[in-house]
Amino acid sequence: MRGEIVILKKIKSLLEKGDKKEEKEFEGKGLIIFKSVKDAMKAENILRGYNIKVVAPPHEIREGCDLAIEYDLIDELGIKRELEKNNIEPLKFISLNDYSLKPLELIKIKEVDGFVMVRCGNMKITIDKEGNIVNISGGGCPDVPYLALKLKGRNIKDIKEDETPKSLGYTLCAYTLNKAFEKARELVR
Repeated sequence: MRGEIVILKKIKSLLEKGDKKEEKEFEGKGLIIFKSVKDAMKAENILRGYNIKVVAPPHEIREGCDLAIEYDLIDELGIKRELEKNNIEPLKFISLNDYSLKPLELIKIKEVDGFVMVRCGNMKITIDKEGNIVNISGGGCPDVPYLALKLKGRNIKDIKEDETPKSLGYTLCAYTLNKAFEKARELVR
């Protein structure tokens, strides 16, 4: 019985350390909530000079758009100024110092039998070791079949900028597929 208590205390201690590490990760971070995917995508391009990351907002604060931008709170004034200058009106700015509002990572990577599947949102791209695109799936947007037709069977390293999903598509599916595409290309290099 005594040994079990010692083990439980060690497990509790490890879990508490993990929680504190996660809390520090979001200290000083904020989240910008948008009303439309179009605004979030435009903001991402405008704010490239800042330390930002596109994420999925937590369900509790999601309003109208499945994308949000995580940023350093210290940059909030400059970010607000840039967005205003470019006529983008976010719904709200939220401090992530409330750790229950942790944003969700958009990109997930899974390796199986020499293939790598990169998922962003509902869109997935699968490549082999050499970078050949073997599958594109997910979404439900009208441009997904077209994107799959244009990209499947090609090597990800050979695809030019004007042939990427963000250049060929026009929906949230194209946007998230492009995020997965960029990560997959990064993995091959």
